[in-house]
Amino acid sequence: MMESEGESKGKSLKSTGNQVCQICGDSVGLTVDGEPFAACDVCAFPVCRPCYEYERKDGNQSCPQCKTRYKRHKGSPAIRGDGEEDVSVEDGGSDLNHSNAHNDKQKLSERMLSWHMSYGRGDDNGAPKYDKEVSHNHIPLLTNGTDVSGELSAASPGRLSMASPPPSGGMKPRIVDPVREFGSPGLGNVAWKERVDGWKMKQDKPSVPMTSSHPPSERGLGDIDASTDIMGDDVMNDEARQPLSRKVSIPSSRINPYRMIIVLRLVILCIFLHYRITNPVPNAYSLWLTSVICEIWFAISWILDQFPKWLPINRETYLDRLSLRYEHEGEPSQLAAVDIFVSTVDPLKEPPLVTANTVLSILAVDYPVDKVSCYVSDDGAAMLSFESLSETAEFARKWVPFCKKYSIEPRAPEWYFTQKIDYLKDKVQPSFVKDRRAMKREYEEFKIRVNALVAKAQKIPEEGWTMQDGTPWPGNNTRDHPGMIQVFLGQSGGLDTDGNELPRLVYVSREKRPGYQHHKKAGAMNALVRVSAVLTNGPFLLNLDCDHYINNSKALREAMCFMMDPNLGKYVCYVQFPQRFDGIDRSDRYANRNTVFFDINLRGLDGIQGPVYVGTGCVFNRTALYGYEPPVKPKNKKPGMLSSCFGRSNKKSSRSNKKGSDKKKSGKHADPTVPVFSLEDIEEGVEGAGFDDEKSLLMSQMNLEKRFGGSAVFVASTLMENGGVPQSATPETLLKEAIHVISCGYEDKSEWGLEIGWIYGSVTEDILTGFKMHARGWRSIYCMPDRPAFKGSAPINLSDRLNQVLRWALGSVEILFSRHCPIWYGYSGRLKWLERFAYVNTTIYPITSIPLLCYCVLPAICLLTGKFIIPQISNLASIWFLSLFLSIFATGILEMRWSGVGIDEWWRNEQFWVIGGVSAHLFAVVQGLLKVLAGIDTNFTVTSKASDEGGDYAELYMFKWTTLLIPPTTLLILNLVGVVAGISYAINSGYQSWGPLFGKLFFSFWVIVHLYPFLKGLMGRQNRTPTVIVVWSILLASIFSLLWVRVDPFTSRVTGPAVELCGINC
Repeated sequence: MMESEGESKGKSLKSTGNQVCQICGDSVGLTVDGEPFAACDVCAFPVCRPCYEYERKDGNQSCPQCKTRYKRHKGSPAIRGDGEEDVSVEDGGSDLNHSNAHNDKQKLSERMLSWHMSYGRGDDNGAPKYDKEVSHNHIPLLTNGTDVSGELSAASPGRLSMASPPPSGGMKPRIVDPVREFGSPGLGNVAWKERVDGWKMKQDKPSVPMTSSHPPSERGLGDIDASTDIMGDDVMNDEARQPLSRKVSIPSSRINPYRMIIVLRLVILCIFLHYRITNPVPNAYSLWLTSVICEIWFAISWILDQFPKWLPINRETYLDRLSLRYEHEGEPSQLAAVDIFVSTVDPLKEPPLVTANTVLSILAVDYPVDKVSCYVSDDGAAMLSFESLSETAEFARKWVPFCKKYSIEPRAPEWYFTQKIDYLKDKVQPSFVKDRRAMKREYEEFKIRVNALVAKAQKIPEEGWTMQDGTPWPGNNTRDHPGMIQVFLGQSGGLDTDGNELPRLVYVSREKRPGYQHHKKAGAMNALVRVSAVLTNGPFLLNLDCDHYINNSKALREAMCFMMDPNLGKYVCYVQFPQRFDGIDRSDRYANRNTVFFDINLRGLDGIQGPVYVGTGCVFNRTALYGYEPPVKPKNKKPGMLSSCFGRSNKKSSRSNKKGSDKKKSGKHADPTVPVFSLEDIEEGVEGAGFDDEKSLLMSQMNLEKRFGGSAVFVASTLMENGGVPQSATPETLLKEAIHVISCGYEDKSEWGLEIGWIYGSVTEDILTGFKMHARGWRSIYCMPDRPAFKGSAPINLSDRLNQVLRWALGSVEILFSRHCPIWYGYSGRLKWLERFAYVNTTIYPITSIPLLCYCVLPAICLLTGKFIIPQISNLASIWFLSLFLSIFATGILEMRWSGVGIDEWWRNEQFWVIGGVSAHLFAVVQGLLKVLAGIDTNFTVTSKASDEGGDYAELYMFKWTTLLIPPTTLLILNLVGVVAGISYAINSGYQSWGPLFGKLFFSFWVIVHLYPFLKGLMGRQNRTPTVIVVWSILLASIFSLLWVRVDPFTSRVTGPAVELCGINC
């Protein structure tokens, strides 16, 4: 288990004895007193005794980290320049020196521990080399809106222009990286390495030991640069060698009480269930048995949900260090290229203006333009999407330079111009106001043009859509059309109004033919993976929904702090950002923000093996998407029982370790066209096969095509560790190949959707894809920058929200009944147990709808029948009941305390858990069973992303009928009737019946309160009377009516003999 930063405090110096020297790689060792050797008492930079002696005698006599002059240690010979403060300890006259060493022991221990965790010796893998000579983006460019598809007729073939690959220039200066040079993230100075090696060679030769009495001129010329300090600007400075991110633990004062309450709640829950099982209710046995079964299921569900939140963490990134490491003035940026995917289907449900804002925010992102490529997938082959994207490309030429000139945020124009803040804050350029007004006018004209396209698309011509040159639009038949690719922007000709290059913008619509299974969104994403690999082949991918724009222009840099970290990056499959939303009503009636999930659950998973993939706002490692396993971490110490759950996994495939050094060495090729994975590894992929050179030579092209499909260009791209395209590739070849890889039959008899790319088999392909990566041993990262990285829209209408939840729940049910169910899949891999708990909970949570529905019906039945699910309890039992409720509240309060989630957000989440559970989740279980047992499939419904055009939150009050509304409405009516019936029964029966009534009323009110937002949604907009007043008025009116009937004040009461005893004639 990886140690957190805070855990290093208070440890003794002896715990750091396994450090390695950051210069030569040997063990630091101990002093003559048995303490760990610390060369520098200022920063505790790990240096072994021989390197320390060498530096004092023949070097700069100073620490390479902090440049502090080395003091003379016990047992070290004196040299010229030692001052009085450097008197040897062994002379016996340095009480002050001994006292200082004793007093600073704790600080030195903490510094050494910090170095041990930040610079501990790694394996020989080496960091990815992103400073290669081959550009990611000198691939064919077709500009000016010219068609690049073989099947899309060009409007004017004469305008066709192709940018040939630029001639490779001279060798660029390469930044020295410690991991690349030495296999250890240490000092990283080549001169230091050579000097130490030369000094060691001199030590091995029989010679007279040198002492401090020898002048420098007599020490020989074996080390010419011994007196030269080369720690200059030509190598990475100290700050650039620091980690690009760090893990921040939750303060113990907040997390420890939370953990104690969880354990206490678990104990109380066991006692409570024992009492419930051993105390049946004879006169209501069926009600009692139903309630006990429901409570046992709730307990299991709570355990699966709670314990993955045991180790929540935060993370910090250092963007300045990223720039220092990979960006140098006057040199090309060494940051890795990123291919960004935007997916859309129906432009009438996903307005083109929304997609345009997402694309514009991508094109204006704060990242080198030659490293960014945006691919827009139009899975509906709509001419409206094509034409609106063309308009977007033209507007981007004006919008992008405006964003970068004035550093505005966000860089989606719709949200920038509508935000209600002081837009002049921090702006000092006199031209800003004038330019902003002009740009706002330009954007409004752009909106008019896009709206005109939308209005035109409302009525489809009988002969179909026609392009500008008179040829029919190839996508007129959305289920039978060829593949289409259009490059709108790129290096050649794709310049903004200031003459600067723009990122590449590519329109992609994959081929659709009858009789083929296209796998909905997952299939479209896999098509983008292949197209991008052929055209640009960036080593990292970012996928966004069409309504999720980049809210933080430095979002890509945030992700690169993890992906490009030399130590962490090679183990990370993706970096997931939380989803944040615009346009949600102030009270968030239907828990659209989902804050509990994003701010609590996913932060908890980040402390185990990483968050689940949630479908958007995620930066992927392309290698992980290709189905490979991560490198095996070196075993520094024997993992214990806890580390198998929380940290390092003890289960590793033996075949993955076989000849692992070959794979590590292969990561040091500077040429991106050189394969880094052996052919056998490509064949056996996720099984982590060994690396046998003889077998590799026997591998054939057929085996490669069986895995990746029949494209030689694409297969070649998978062998490039650091991305890029071969220099020998011609524009015509790549364009033809790009069309080929999006053909509908390309994936046949390959592993696409099975082991490679987005995994098929569920409408929630995101959960399945992330699960497969974690099962292989990858870890993911949860990044929560202060400014949200991405923002999107969410359906605030009740019916749309329930349909969205239905789709998510149906996907979980599909996974539950598939071979990829986390209950039984992936035990031979490296999936942590608590991570498996989280995936199991993600899969089975829709099943909870059945016991939840039963439990919501029970209070009404008890009120109507006069029976109860609990027998008359003793004082001791009442204490356990009270303790259970208190522990539930305490867990929620402490959870909100460490996470920062507000009580209103937590309560909305609890309410919608009940609303969605008795409606959407229930229907998902039924539809999932029908699909598995009867083969009845359900259609995927795109969630509407229309903007709010009818005033503030007008969509919130819109009533749309759906069958999902029936179960919650029924439960509300039943419980309201039950409350009235129970109170009327108590009124008729006397005061002795009020005691048992309170328990029944409590549970019934629990149901009504949780369903209250649903009731508000049913009643729509109440301009004058709040909904709560209407409900309580009806309820109280019914109760007072019953009381009036019971009292009956207008009927005169006559005392006399009882009619029952003496008859009517008495």
